[in-house]
Amino acid sequence: MLRPHRDRRGRGARGPLAPAPVPLARTRRDTFDDWVLDAVERLERSIGPALAEVEIAVEEVPPDDRVDPHGDPVPLGRAEPPGPGRPGRLVVYRRPVELRSTGGRDRAALVHDVVVEQVADLLGVPPEQVDPGYASGEPDDG
Repeated sequence: MLRPHRDRRGRGARGPLAPAPVPLARTRRDTFDDWVLDAVERLERSIGPALAEVEIAVEEVPPDDRVDPHGDPVPLGRAEPPGPGRPGRLVVYRRPVELRSTGGRDRAALVHDVVVEQVADLLGVPPEQVDPGYASGEPDDG
């Protein structure tokens, strides 16, 4: 028995299932990047120019030298202070954050916490000083 072909007239695929601006077309990576940028923007409103010279990055996983072979947990992010000729850098690791969160809202909150912790590390202050809502689990929308 012959099955009907989806491409009956040999024209190939007609195009994407959803146009680019539709949320269906967004990948998990795009959504994660947006959560990181949202967290940074909220902090920029509250702490001002302290983040002006900081690069923000998202990496899939931490490098092998960042993972402790003795069983310590995999880091969710890192902060690199500025050095000669280079700005400070804040990195959030996407896969470890995804593995430690259950869904969209939980993941967005964890991303915010990781960003707050790394910014606090860069500035040398406690996380509660960067975001007063950090201890309560509620982000401060400044």
